[in-house]
Amino acid sequence: MASAADESDPSEAALPTERSASSSPTDRPVDVRFSYANERTFLAWNRTALALVTAGLAITQLLPPFDVPGGRRMIGVPLIVLGIIIALSSLRQWRGNEKAMATGEPLPPSRVPVLVAAVIGITAVIALVLALIGGKGS
Repeated sequence: MASAADESDPSEAALPTERSASSSPTDRPVDVRFSYANERTFLAWNRTALALVTAGLAITQLLPPFDVPGGRRMIGVPLIVLGIIIALSSLRQWRGNEKAMATGEPLPPSRVPVLVAAVIGITAVIALVLALIGGKGS
């Protein structure tokens, strides 16, 4: 005769878990797949930050000058600043997500996607205006 333990759902089999070094007794183990997904998201935000800083630097240093003084900086500097903000806030978000998963709380909201969309949108409008005005020699 089969026991209740033998009839358990195979999808509820023990999943790999991990605990951080700072776990408290109220923390519960986190399925490492979620922790790895959180880490991949963190790394993706950092790739985005690196790309924004690199693009901003290239725009300010390599783009031909516009007729408007400081035109390159109007496009490049916001991208560099956004890259810095994303790099720093992604660490904060990663830590908050890890803590929430360990304690069973909802994941904390992030304002970074709205900020990214706003800064890139505004920078694109500035770039459009500068492109329509024309560069030197056009």
